[in-house]
Amino acid sequence: MDIEPYDGILLLGFGGPEHPEEVMPFLRRVTAGRGIAEERLAQVGEHYFLLGGRSPINDQNRALVAALRAELDCRNVATPVYWGNRNSAPFLDEALREAAAAGHRRLVVIPTSAYSSYSSCRQYRENLADAVATVTAEGLDVTVDKIAPYAVRPGFARANLTGLVQSLRALDGMPDAELALLFVTHSIPEAMDETSGPGDGEGHLYRRQHLALAAYLEREAGRALGRSLTGELVYCSRSGAPGQPWLEPDVGDRIEQLAEGGIRAVVVAPIGFVSDHMEVVYDLDTEARATAERAGLQFVRVPTVGTHPVFVADLVEAVAERAAEARGEQVPQFEGRMPSVCAAGCCPNLRTARPALCGQD
Repeated sequence: MDIEPYDGILLLGFGGPEHPEEVMPFLRRVTAGRGIAEERLAQVGEHYFLLGGRSPINDQNRALVAALRAELDCRNVATPVYWGNRNSAPFLDEALREAAAAGHRRLVVIPTSAYSSYSSCRQYRENLADAVATVTAEGLDVTVDKIAPYAVRPGFARANLTGLVQSLRALDGMPDAELALLFVTHSIPEAMDETSGPGDGEGHLYRRQHLALAAYLEREAGRALGRSLTGELVYCSRSGAPGQPWLEPDVGDRIEQLAEGGIRAVVVAPIGFVSDHMEVVYDLDTEARATAERAGLQFVRVPTVGTHPVFVADLVEAVAERAAEARGEQVPQFEGRMPSVCAAGCCPNLRTARPALCGQD
């Protein structure tokens, strides 16, 4: 396997606190410029304190780095894998310094966010621009490219399907009409969804990508199990001002409605997330589960793709394909595939224009 011209791979994470004293500074960094009251941040901080003031996300990224390393080794690729976060140590600029100190100058980036929207793609590109500008000002020569959003890639779909089928087996014998299948993702402002995708496109790409994956999972899981499944897309983790429209319905609200309609079990599949970080372990495993139990529903939570071998192998394939593109070669095409270099105006920053790498603007 050839990944030239790249001499390094960078896993780009969101980040999370690992000690109680890091919780509030972390939340302030995440929400900077959004006008969220300190009282609201303190409420969110309590979610972390319930877990000892430590987010699970960094350990999950360490596991993903190790899985990527193992997959690369199996393919006789010695290229090092670095890891940097947007909002917590190890910070992105620190990872770039580490790579430069080891003599690596051109990196390909794997974001730990699979979908297309400002918060799940362009904001990562803005953070890359900030970090590269910082190390360039220090005299370091580092350039970065990134793989395309991978929610539509076959490996992400198949890994999600495996987890869904295994989870549904726990409900063998339950009539299809008494089972609800909820595909969950992070809510975003409606305006952010409306402008997600290329600037000259139809918008709503964030939601459309989720709906396409949900339809595939519903169909293929039903086929594998001989069931007639009906799923729907719901949201969690709303964090905006009360008057700002965000994507709905909320997963908890929908669970309560389903209980009133005669549903006996709810299967929650967090397809919007790569790993079991706070939006999963608190919003779903804690709050949504408690809502289901109060309503008398059986609650089954599908695992995220995490370090599933099919998912990891496909990320490595995505790196190889990005390298082939950089060499001017053709790469495999599939329905919904996004370009690695984002189009001008793609998933814009609706608050203020900021430099972003890996795009045409």
